[in-house]
Order: sequence, then structure tokens, then C-alpha cells
Amino acid sequence: MNSEIFGALAQLEKERGIPQAYMIDKITQALVAAYKKDKEGYTDNVFVEMNDGNIEMYAQKEVVEEVISPATEIALDAAKLIDEKAELGDLVNVSVQTQAFGRIAAQTAKQVIIQGIREAERGMVFDTFSSKEHEILTGTVYRIEPASGDILVRIGTGNDRTDALLSATEQVAGETYREGDMIRVYVVEVRRSTRGPQVIVSRTHPGLVKRLFELEVPEIESGEVEIKSIAREAGSRTKIAVYAADENVDPVGACVGPRGSRVGAVVDELHGEKMDIVVWSEDMTQFVSSALSPSDVISVTMLPGSAKACRVIVPDDQLSLAIGKVGQNARLAARLTGCKIDIKPESQADEPIEAE
Repeated sequence: MNSEIFGALAQLEKERGIPQAYMIDKITQALVAAYKKDKEGYTDNVFVEMNDGNIEMYAQKEVVEEVISPATEIALDAAKLIDEKAELGDLVNVSVQTQAFGRIAAQTAKQVIIQGIREAERGMVFDTFSSKEHEILTGTVYRIEPASGDILVRIGTGNDRTDALLSATEQVAGETYREGDMIRVYVVEVRRSTRGPQVIVSRTHPGLVKRLFELEVPEIESGEVEIKSIAREAGSRTKIAVYAADENVDPVGACVGPRGSRVGAVVDELHGEKMDIVVWSEDMTQFVSSALSPSDVISVTMLPGSAKACRVIVPDDQLSLAIGKVGQNARLAARLTGCKIDIKPESQADEPIEAE
């Protein structure tokens, strides 16, 4: 029986990656749990030993003249059959025959072992995917919940496979999927739960755009070009600020790629979401001016008493373009730069600037 057990543990380690030492510990717990289920009275004197590949279970008992508590005591004559040197008051280890356990006790042991396997697998899945937080993974749409609109995305392979949650709030408006569709998702967080690790993924997170550009633009991967900030309204428009320390490197051109191939690949993955790529600058006035692209900007003036608020003057015929539809362009520029932006047409440029 022991050889069969250790053979099964070796196979379990090979197929599922569960260490034998971990499962031996669970088998020990299972045997003790089965003993306590099978026996009445005091049971804390039972223990399991592993010797040369053998699993042995013992109950430690005190040698006495007259046995009053069979669970913890053994007569001298019986003790000498185990250890001929046994004397009154000694403790001897009495072998427990696990084959004699009842059906309920055996079922208890089985449940402990099964639970141990599940916990080990969940722990490995958690370790695997927690190392992939803030990365892009490709998965398959496994199930769509009709009531909530949440999508379960099956990610990973083999024993490291799990179902990630793409909630309705993390889906891009207008994107539709069917079961079996391949989908790219951004891993936001991996949580522990009573049902195992829960992987939270997103299609709306700005990090998805960042990772897509890293995949498409070698200069970003090599560090020549750095993504400084991203402002995104998923499904509609994204502004991304990039920077290159080497003045000979064009960060915007690198992201756009030959004939727009690189940014085009990102736009295709995001189903047509518009991309504004601008140059990041330490000079806030210059950065704000770039962020309001595609609008022309005449001047940017920082408001007195504030390093994070400014007034922007644009040509009269560019005002609506600078603000954007329902204020989107100005709103994204403000989020990209972290600066409050007050946009005025050139005809109102002479109005006094007041500190907020």
C-alpha cells in the first residue's frame, strides 16, 4: 500500500506540479483526522511517521498495571510485546492499523486529501497569475452571464488554467463577444477567495494601451522611448504622452511607425479607438499645448498662485476643436497633464487672469 501511495504522489507531482512533501503532510493530517473520527475519547496521542518510504501511524500510551483508559494506557505484558525493555510508567508507541478504520473515517481521510490537492492547485494558480498582474493575456470567452453582462475569460494552459472575470464595467461600450471568441485582456488584480484565486481583467484600463504599445514599439521595450502618461476614454479616444532622452530619437514617430503601422495595430486591437500621441515635456506650458492636439494653440499661461492650472488661448475658429465633442479633448488633455485648463478664444485673450 505504501509503495502505491508514493507512486501516486510521484505521478501527482509530475502531472499537476504538487510537491510530494506537501501531499505527505496532507496524508498525515488525513490519517489523524480519520483516527479521531473512528475512535472515541482521548485522541491527541496519535501521530504519523514516515520511515524509509513507509507511512506508519502510532498511538502513544503509558505502561500501567491496570488499564483504565485504553485510549492512553497499555498493560505491561502487552507493552513488552512491543518493547521488551518497557517498564511501568514508560511511554510506548502502539501501531495503529489504518485498514481497520470505518467507512466514515475513511471518507473523512479522503476529503482531507482531496481538499489538500485543491488548495495546492489554487495556490499554484494564484502564484502563476499574481506574477502576471499589469500584463496582457490572451484568453477565450468561456461564458457570458446574461443577467449582469459579465464575461468569464479562460486564460492560461494546462494546470495553470483559470477563468478570469471581465465585468460589465470593465468592458468597452460597443464591443460584443460570443462564447469561443479570442480576446486580449489586461490583468488588473489577482485576489484570494474561498473558491480559489480570482483574476480580475479589463478592456478599459489605460494599462492595456500602454502594454499594447510596448508590444508594437521596439523603442519602448528597449527603453529609448518612455510612456510618461495616458488618459483614456475607452472605446472613443486616448491621449498618450511619450518622451525620448536621446534628442535624435523621435518618440512620436517611433510610436506611429512606418505608414502608421504600429499605432494602427493598437487601434485595430481596440476596435477603432482614436489615438493622439504627443511629446511629453517638463515645461508644463509646452506639455499642455501639445496635449490639446489636434487644435492649434496660441499661448499657455500658468495661473498665478497655482502650478497646476493654466489659461490657454486658441484661434477663434479652433475653440470647438480644442474643447472637443462634449469637452472630450480638453478633458483628456487635463487628465494627461494633471493640469486644470481654461480655454479661451483669441478674441477674449485680453480678459484679466484671476487666481482661483
